[in-house]
Amino acid sequence: MILPDGYADVPAGKIATVVTSLEMTARPAPRPDPPAEAGFGLKRIEQPDLVWFRALFRRVGEPYLWFSRLRMRDADLTAELLDPAMETYALTRGGEDLGLLQLDFRQPGTGELSFFGVGGELIGTGAGRWLMNRALERAWSQPIGRFWVHTCTLDHPAALGFYLRSGFTAFRRQIEVADDPRLAGHLPRSAAPQIPII
Repeated sequence: MILPDGYADVPAGKIATVVTSLEMTARPAPRPDPPAEAGFGLKRIEQPDLVWFRALFRRVGEPYLWFSRLRMRDADLTAELLDPAMETYALTRGGEDLGLLQLDFRQPGTGELSFFGVGGELIGTGAGRWLMNRALERAWSQPIGRFWVHTCTLDHPAALGFYLRSGFTAFRRQIEVADDPRLAGHLPRSAAPQIPII
């Protein structure tokens, strides 16, 4: 469907975002990690618990209205999390889980950076660069020829530029319209106050 130029109304109770998909077809040159004293660690969660996963998903994504895994049925999310081709990691510091990394290798020859982010208290500390370096190491250790991710205008304003600096190239732009997760009860009405409820 081709959208006409100009404005298009988004129905009340909905949110709309511009989604940009990005990819790389070879491992990029490594970028430096932040100093070791930052204390970041990476912990693989072999069998993620739904309560743990959704809590970390909210911690990282609530300011940006991440909702996809909050509205999934428990059985469907459990099946996804326990799929051996899905890898789930927590970025840790001081024994606390503060960031989320999920890699999806279910499509042969391709890796997807399914979820990636750090809690607000880590933004600007180098945690995102450190976590991306680990994501790239892990992804390109697999037999893949393509690694991709998508981000949207609801994400942190620096997300798209960060992915471009990390070696991804944009290849697709889409518009996504969905029920506002705050009105649907998946997130509190106070989430993402920068995005007004209409």
